Amino acid sequence: MGARHSFNAILEELHMDLIKMGSLVEESIDKTITALLKQDLQLAWEIIDGDDAVDDMEKKIEKKCIDIIARQQPLARDLRSISAALKIITDMERIADHSSDIAEITIRIGKQKHIKPLIDIPRMAELAKKMVSKAIDAYVHQDVDLAREVCASDDEADDLFRKIVLELTSLMKNDVTIIEQATDFMFIAKYLERMADHATNIGEWVVYNVTGEHEHLTRLLSRGPTNR
Repeated sequence: MGARHSFNAILEELHMDLIKMGSLVEESIDKTITALLKQDLQLAWEIIDGDDAVDDMEKKIEKKCIDIIARQQPLARDLRSISAALKIITDMERIADHSSDIAEITIRIGKQKHIKPLIDIPRMAELAKKMVSKAIDAYVHQDVDLAREVCASDDEADDLFRKIVLELTSLMKNDVTIIEQATDFMFIAKYLERMADHATNIGEWVVYNVTGEHEHLTRLLSRGPTNR
């Protein structure tokens, strides 16, 4: 009983570390879109510098997971939980990387006047941040329904991405002088779309953690080999 209580405390500590890392990632998304909208180059540099903190958290959690496996020898569901945590921190680290990617573009655009008011890009950023937050909550509370809600939101992110690309493509056709900045905005939209994909990955690993089945992989396997 005492050993189990101690192990549960270790798992709870792991969950808290994941929450802290998730908060850093959410904060990076917030700062990224603020820097872009306000063309705040100093904040953009802070985002790039702050990526190290997320990397450090990933390494800390990864080491903790490996130590738990080596010393506690977890079985069944506990092992799935730790394995899912290892996958989740990889996705969160990549989300933070994309925040840095967007910050780099913000610096490149600098103080140039934006070719159009930014509406859908901030919407995508807010959606990505909410998806990340919900995905982490789903992991901590082992909430399959919330995890699936995150996965369902990916369609909205894809729709926004397509809308942004179509609008920017149309603008470029009418004015070739804006091609460089319009292309930068396309890259930003793509990075945000990738953030949503990573949040979806987290949701899918939560479902795996609770049910033992990874729904995305199950769907792929059920289709069988594809014709090329």
